[in-house]
Amino acid sequence: MTKKKRTPGRRLSAVVMLFYFLAFLLLAARDGSRLGLMLAVAVPVIIFLGTSLLPHLFPADRLLLSLTNFLCAMGVLLLYDTNPAYARQQVIAYGIGLVCMIFCIYLVRGMHFWRRWMPVLMVLSLALLILPLLISREINGAKNWLTFGSFSFQPSEVVKLALVLVLAHFLSRRQTLPWLVFTVACLGVLMLQKDLGTALLYFGMTLLLYWCATGNLLFSAAGLAGGCGAAVFGYRRFAHVRRRVAIWINPWADYDNAGYQLVQGLMAIASGGLFGVGLGRGSPTSIPVYESDFIFAVLCEQFGLIFGICVLLMYAALVLRGVSIAMAARRSFHGLLAMGATTLLGLQTFVIIGGVLKLIPLTGVTLPFISYGGTSLISSMCLVGFIQGVESLNEDDLREDTHLAMLGK
Repeated sequence: MTKKKRTPGRRLSAVVMLFYFLAFLLLAARDGSRLGLMLAVAVPVIIFLGTSLLPHLFPADRLLLSLTNFLCAMGVLLLYDTNPAYARQQVIAYGIGLVCMIFCIYLVRGMHFWRRWMPVLMVLSLALLILPLLISREINGAKNWLTFGSFSFQPSEVVKLALVLVLAHFLSRRQTLPWLVFTVACLGVLMLQKDLGTALLYFGMTLLLYWCATGNLLFSAAGLAGGCGAAVFGYRRFAHVRRRVAIWINPWADYDNAGYQLVQGLMAIASGGLFGVGLGRGSPTSIPVYESDFIFAVLCEQFGLIFGICVLLMYAALVLRGVSIAMAARRSFHGLLAMGATTLLGLQTFVIIGGVLKLIPLTGVTLPFISYGGTSLISSMCLVGFIQGVESLNEDDLREDTHLAMLGK
């Protein structure tokens, strides 16, 4: 009888489940909270479902699943420590995101059945993106949220999924006009919404995916130059963009007002040192919008810079794995789809962490998987679903090749 092979992903998921069980148990003992005890059970269960049971439904990359679930659970943990109400909403979004990820995997596997509906998807996506301009109010200088009672979400988080599908579809068929018109329209709407952070993500992903599909350096460079011109236009046109650039250059010049958030974030990271002040300690709520924009500063304060670097390495491993899956794809559409989803996750991570660390001006996008926000979390897990869907098809192709090779012998 042969011993069952233990993969790195399976071992990692077991360690992750134990880590979060003990972490939530510690916070529950401190607060005497039933919610903490529930999360100590619920979060490891969701991790188990997301890493151990999914591969029985279809071929999946266990390491990618383990990394994704670790980051999602980290967001719930940090939010529970600072605001249990946020954690309750986040863990619900986490569970929904897992279901949506499975849906996206099957969506990729059955892509040939619905690719004919791509024009309808483009029209509906543009209509959804335009809605905030018509019925929403401005928040933090941008008009990009839809609110219905106590429920709110960002249409741009949903539309970016459509953008990846549209680009992969038309670029794989060498049809330029449809994806170009759709992308320019999306960027135009985002500019009108003053949501330049999301516009940067859309533009960066589109440019990289175009280069991957065509290898055309001349047009890629022209697109990059156009993007730089649009950035200059945004700087001159929007006051909140000029304010963010000024804060980036010298946040201490306006510490009591516009620079307060960035300075508090940097001070939180510094106070954590190498090993952190400890889970449940520190003053994370002193940072404005700590739950979304500056969640990485909260992580570094409590767990330290070494742990923060490890989290960055997890994001890097996720991106490298996504690129590897994209490059292994047999079909152009699948490769571009996985590459687009990976690019969005990697670029969004760089933009927000670069802003928190004062490497680039802060844009206000969320940190994938960890930041508070149901729409952001679910859309990030859907992007992982696209990557996993391509990986499952790669595994199917590999098994078919192996089977044919055995028949040949």
